Amino acid sequence: MYRAVTRQIVVTVEPNFLPERSSVDRGQYFWSYTIVITNTGAETVQLRTRHWIITDATGRKQEVRGEGVVGEQPVLAPGERFEYTSGVPLPTASGFMTGRYQMVSESGERFEIDVPTFSLDSPDNKRVLN
Repeated sequence: MYRAVTRQIVVTVEPNFLPERSSVDRGQYFWSYTIVITNTGAETVQLRTRHWIITDATGRKQEVRGEGVVGEQPVLAPGERFEYTSGVPLPTASGFMTGRYQMVSESGERFEIDVPTFSLDSPDNKRVLN
């Protein structure tokens, strides 16, 4: 599990390779990832937007920006958490993702929180040590 904390908001990520949605022969690899966002602070916040940077094993980057996550813009009061699962395809057997969420506090302040960088590794990924 991967974890980041920004302004008392904890973001954890658990990636999971999905062999049933992947095809080594066609160079298609698919992962799900479950994210839990927990507000450990004293102020209610809302997730407004997301920004992902997805990097495959060849170093090719793809950026994804959008409103909310999985069609929602969750509001988290102090002590509340929001959990969702999404997925990502890659043309390589490994890669990594990193990102940020734009939040807004109940007082109207906009700020960004980090999503921890997390690794996407398939069992087909052969590691070579030099």
